[in-house]
Amino acid sequence: MTIGVGGSSFAEELDKLKPMTDGIEPIAVSEFKARIAKAQALLREQGLQALYLDTSTSLAYYTGIALNLTERLHGAIIPVEGEIVYLSPAFEEPKTREYMKFGDDVRCWEEHEDPTALVVETIRSMGYESGQVALDPHTPFFIVDGLRKAGNRYSFTSGSPITATCRQLKSSAEIALIQRAMDITMEVHRAAARALQVGVTTTETIDFLGRAHRKLGMSWTSGTAQFGEATAYPHGVPYPQTLADGDMVLIDMGTKVGGYRSDITRTYIFGEANARQREIWELEKKAQLGGFAAAKLGAPCEAVDYGARGVIEAAGFGPGYKVPGLPHRTGHGLGLDVHEESFMVKGNMTPLQVGMCFSIEPMICIYGEFGVRLEDIAYMAEDGVHWFTEPAHSVDDPFAYEA
Repeated sequence: MTIGVGGSSFAEELDKLKPMTDGIEPIAVSEFKARIAKAQALLREQGLQALYLDTSTSLAYYTGIALNLTERLHGAIIPVEGEIVYLSPAFEEPKTREYMKFGDDVRCWEEHEDPTALVVETIRSMGYESGQVALDPHTPFFIVDGLRKAGNRYSFTSGSPITATCRQLKSSAEIALIQRAMDITMEVHRAAARALQVGVTTTETIDFLGRAHRKLGMSWTSGTAQFGEATAYPHGVPYPQTLADGDMVLIDMGTKVGGYRSDITRTYIFGEANARQREIWELEKKAQLGGFAAAKLGAPCEAVDYGARGVIEAAGFGPGYKVPGLPHRTGHGLGLDVHEESFMVKGNMTPLQVGMCFSIEPMICIYGEFGVRLEDIAYMAEDGVHWFTEPAHSVDDPFAYEA
């Protein structure tokens, strides 16, 4: 039997869990203001007048305000010079002011008014009669379309060169929040593995992942579980599975601490690994470590993909995205979003820099048989690349209980 897999139950494991929220330090107001200053420096460099922020994680990144996207415009404007201005439906102004951590300028629009006209008028009132405005890359089309009609004195461009440049380099405070989220999710991974029994379903397993995260003090969680042949498909299948002895198990999950994400996948065998499962699992681990070894400061992001994919291709899989093999990129950036800049994919020549956080998850997919994905998040520090969580130890002892 695989060490650390099975032998308990969901109820037993849930009972053992205690909150892991002590000592969490939120992002300081001084850091939010430094982010805005950096964005303004980039606006100046690029000859832009302002950056419009919609109800996205970029709004949260620069202001600490987390809002859900609705049909009503709600956001902020960072001018190239001066103070940030917040935008709000008039009836939501009291709530907006409650959310605000700094600043005091809130511009409002009434229900019968065009909110995109307010955006244009706000930029004009800042002293910019014309020019180019950067838009949050997650701005919905109906707002972009409205801005083009209401603000033809301006031209609009993607704000991604500003938001991605800022957000992909994490501070020590961000790294600490991500680390706590990873520690919590890894605790749930270990508990879920111990709780598995023949006959449990993926639906029951996913329910446990959510309840376990909440028991540890989290209010938000995301998780998937796949058993047997369904593990061959990167994003699962649209039907539940029931666990049988000898099945491959793939569990992928995450949570948020201070808005920052965790994302960890473990794949292991319930029971004893057969020769084929052992071969592919060990190749997957070798590929993941190949990607890690390629993560050097100054190297292009694509080097991580080549480092992992090369191991898989050398074993006779692929080539490229062909299956059996690795059908997708090797990794993605992580922060306030689970998938964000920068991506570990062929053609991405962005150099790896201090503060970058990204997954290394070169999944091996064998359709009709099974798949193996080992996903851990790495980050770049002054002395090179580090893991947030230790990779799976071995096919027989994935959680390193006897290491």
